[in-house]
Amino acid sequence: MENKSCSWKKTIIILFLIISVLGVAIFYVYYYVPYGDSSVKSGQLNYIMHKGIIFKTYEGKLIQTGFKSRTTGGMQSNEFEFSVDNEELAHQLMKLTGKDVILHYKEYFGALPWRGYTKYIVDSIISSQNHAETIP
Repeated sequence: MENKSCSWKKTIIILFLIISVLGVAIFYVYYYVPYGDSSVKSGQLNYIMHKGIIFKTYEGKLIQTGFKSRTTGGMQSNEFEFSVDNEELAHQLMKLTGKDVILHYKEYFGALPWRGYTKYIVDSIISSQNHAETIP
């Protein structure tokens, strides 16, 4: 009888470990693997701000040309809200506020508090109004 009880406990432990590993793998893929690897957006950089209570992150908004409508007959500016996880890049963007820029970003399935408030993470500036060439 003790042998069956021990076998049953091992089965439950192995099943629990498999479910835990699958849960961690799903969490990792959902939050850390981008599914829009090489995307760019262009427009006028509206603002970059450093905000947060526990996790201080850089958040920004890009105003794109044209208008979009959420409802029929309505009109709204086409805004792109993003996060920046690189402090040096955020300071470069702060200097470009109000200028036309092209930004490269990665899109994730979900946002993490220490990475930013949005699922869009800007990782580089392709070009700006002041520079014809690519900014490193």
